[in-house]
Amino acid sequence: MQAVVKKLMREAGHTFAEEAGIPLKDQPAALFKLLVMANLMSTRITAGIALAATRELLKAGGGTPRGMSRLTWQERVDALGRGHYVRYDESTATRLGEMAELVQDKYDGDLRRLPIEAERDKDRAADLLKEFKGIGPTGVDIFCREAQTVWPWLRPYFDPQAQKGADRLGLPTDPERLADQVPDKDLGRFAAALVRAARDKRLAEAVIS
Repeated sequence: MQAVVKKLMREAGHTFAEEAGIPLKDQPAALFKLLVMANLMSTRITAGIALAATRELLKAGGGTPRGMSRLTWQERVDALGRGHYVRYDESTATRLGEMAELVQDKYDGDLRRLPIEAERDKDRAADLLKEFKGIGPTGVDIFCREAQTVWPWLRPYFDPQAQKGADRLGLPTDPERLADQVPDKDLGRFAAALVRAARDKRLAEAVIS
């Protein structure tokens, strides 16, 4: 089992945030960027396109709530287009603006206030995240799966996609047993790697071969 985990981490042990160029830190800008990424990854579009669109939005200045609000709707549409996020670009441009406004109005621009509001309860945090238009159960899972890297109170967070990857690799699917496989600091990377194994049969086969 440990050999499989080590090989998986070597092949795919990085978070989706890292792939998007987002340093995972317990800081306002980093957490907002993660929320943007979770929003974009929530639609029925490939992870690669969602991450490319995230990078384009951040490059355009949308890496903070204020920066996202300052971008015009058209500038957001154009950034999404450069990332080839074209099927949902117009509706997404609108909801990203609304999301930025809600972060500013409810959390004073700082998502570190969300754990306080949620009293560090996972279910309550999920309800608060769903207040952002475009964030449903899938978006909650994406955000929390990655945020556990900097928010220990979320640990362990292995959503159904991560559990599917674990099952494909012959690993336990119980979150507590999965958490025993890696150090706490690597749980976010491990969960992301399991999701990649769930989505990529060739990766999974290479890891267990």
